[in-house]
Amino acid sequence: MSWGTELWDQFDNLEKHTQWGIEFVERYTKFVKERSEIEISYAKQIRNLSKKYQPKKNSKEDEEYKYTSCRAFLSTLNELNDYAGQHEVIAENLTSQIICELTRFVQELKAERKSHFHDGRKAQQHIENCWKQLESSKRRFERDCKEADRAQQYFEKMDADINVTKADVEKARQQAQMRHQMAEDSKNEYSACLQKFNQEQNEHYYTLIPHIFQRIQDMEERRIQKVGESMKTFAEVDRQVLPIVGKCLDGMTKAAESIEPKSDSNQVIESYKSGFEPPGDVEFEDYSQPMKRTASDTSLSNSRNEGKPDKPISKSKGKLWPFIKKNKGSGPEDFSHLPPEQRRKKLQAKIDEINKDIQKEMDQREALTKMKDVYLKNPQMGDPSSVDPRLAEISQNIEKLRLELQKFDGWLAEVEGRMPVRSDSSKRQSGMFEAQNNAPVNNNCAQDRESSPDGSYTEERSSEAQVKEFDDEFDDEEPLPTIGTCKVLYPFEGQNEGTISVAEGEVLHVIEEDKGDGWTRVRRNDDEEGYVPTSYVEVFLENTKGAMTYI
Repeated sequence: MSWGTELWDQFDNLEKHTQWGIEFVERYTKFVKERSEIEISYAKQIRNLSKKYQPKKNSKEDEEYKYTSCRAFLSTLNELNDYAGQHEVIAENLTSQIICELTRFVQELKAERKSHFHDGRKAQQHIENCWKQLESSKRRFERDCKEADRAQQYFEKMDADINVTKADVEKARQQAQMRHQMAEDSKNEYSACLQKFNQEQNEHYYTLIPHIFQRIQDMEERRIQKVGESMKTFAEVDRQVLPIVGKCLDGMTKAAESIEPKSDSNQVIESYKSGFEPPGDVEFEDYSQPMKRTASDTSLSNSRNEGKPDKPISKSKGKLWPFIKKNKGSGPEDFSHLPPEQRRKKLQAKIDEINKDIQKEMDQREALTKMKDVYLKNPQMGDPSSVDPRLAEISQNIEKLRLELQKFDGWLAEVEGRMPVRSDSSKRQSGMFEAQNNAPVNNNCAQDRESSPDGSYTEERSSEAQVKEFDDEFDDEEPLPTIGTCKVLYPFEGQNEGTISVAEGEVLHVIEEDKGDGWTRVRRNDDEEGYVPTSYVEVFLENTKGAMTYI
């Protein structure tokens, strides 16, 4: 059905209806916009919630995530963050695919509607003007007819009156004829106007108005279709993210299924296991017998000292790990304030960290070495000597890290009750560190240490004896033969026991080459010897054809 044929007389109602249709589109656009704002707000709140419960760096919560339930919660937070991202995608698609499209469409619709109704009003005005012209000619014809009738009646009256002169009668006759002619002309004009109006009216109601109304109908149908497409898109926008949302939910489910109660229960053991044996029975102390008694020790310390020679009882009470509060401070560097098992884990973690740092420094040294080789082959690219200071700095860092590694490895060996493998590099440690490594062999350090009240240990051996023990190692050794010479590239201050201070440009005798630990043993004037970093010297071995440089 067509609006042009069925609604030919409903111009004003169609104008109101199309205006309502545009307002409906604008209202729907506003609805989608508010939905988009809700999605953005919801996504923001979800992201903030996920961020709020994320573990803080360097906090106690980091330790909690060794449990499967905590890791599952972290995975859930990450999936929730992705879930929030999908709601942001919904908001973006609603804006780009519906809001922007409908806003542009409404502007076009308003302009098109204005044009159609302008043409309709113009056609309506034209037919109204034609109708007015027809009415005007009709009234004029009616008026002329009445005037002609009156003039004819007046002529007949004058012609019948014998008292009227012939001239007056002739005048009345001429007047009547003129009025008849005017009436005839008005009739012809009215007939022409009527014919023209009928043509205009026929064209208006059967051609022009149907055409205009048809365009308005097409415009309205496009509007309705556009609204339907937008509503479909409104649902599809949600449907498009459902697979990803489903994956997020699947990830949350998978995280929940990954929780292992037994594993978390065992992790509690690993986290808090002290390594101590449970205390034995407390001995009965008989105070009914008059005798001189010494201060009794706890069953824990007695059980630990069974089978060992009697030792003088220390003034400090034996440590009962299960019944004291742990020190919450940072504690000593060797973690001696912790129980054995916890101390071992801390030391191992520290050793792994140092190894990573050493590898990082070695990678940097390798990269700089390659760069120096490139500069040597292509001087125009750079000065090779510009790399040397950085190489020297890296070598010093590596040496410090290696000394640190040896120190912690010694403490770890002490905790595990094993002797660290003795190597030539161990002679380059400080006197204190050397004594710590040798202590388990000489006097069973783990048993001879006494517990102090604050939870730390005190060594019974004096530092002087330890330094003396280190010095004796070199005194007992036979002088090693010279295997070559070396030239010092950079000055080195030998601050640790076993090292030697050298100056740049100095030439020394090599008595032991680098064993892979970054140190070369040298001698000065046959009376002073020690270790220097291999990267600080250029070595010339007598049993090789050429010089070999360690950088």
